[in-house]
Amino acid sequence: MEITIRRHNLEIPDALRQAIDEKVGHLSRYLEGMERAEVRLHEEHNPRIAEPEVCEVTVYGHGHIVRAKACAADPHAAVDKVVDKLQHQLEKLKGRLVGRSHPRRPVKRPDDVVGAELPEDAITNGHGRIVKTKSFEIEAMSPEEAAVKMDLLGHDFYFFTNAETLQPAVVYARQDGNVGLIDAT
Repeated sequence: MEITIRRHNLEIPDALRQAIDEKVGHLSRYLEGMERAEVRLHEEHNPRIAEPEVCEVTVYGHGHIVRAKACAADPHAAVDKVVDKLQHQLEKLKGRLVGRSHPRRPVKRPDDVVGAELPEDAITNGHGRIVKTKSFEIEAMSPEEAAVKMDLLGHDFYFFTNAETLQPAVVYARQDGNVGLIDAT
């Protein structure tokens, strides 16, 4: 597994770098085919925060992205916490991949699905300015697969192309613990 380590405005000690390489490298044994991992370390500068060291790890492979974030009093403890979270998520992903009763069907993607670019002077309608834009390839998948990806990323929603209708759709986490689906008509 290829591991990239970044720390904002600070150099990473060799002992910490070795610990990250070893612990994050062991994650590949939970699920074969995990290709690369990005580790980001930073420190919160608010004196009220008891655990200022933050470690965020994103693992890529099998067409999946698994992300976890943890805070601790020192960077080594933050790495330990985030690796524990990732182990749990990778085991859960492996169980879902192995537990599928049907082979993955190839799905054609419509050629006309592209990300729209926003103009420089976008209208804000009183909701603040648009300060960041992202563009990404939208994958065709079932709503159940989209819910799994949303869970693995730790997000509240996931935008995708519904493989059944070939229309854009969103799955989102509801307050009652269930998952909702917004499907375009």
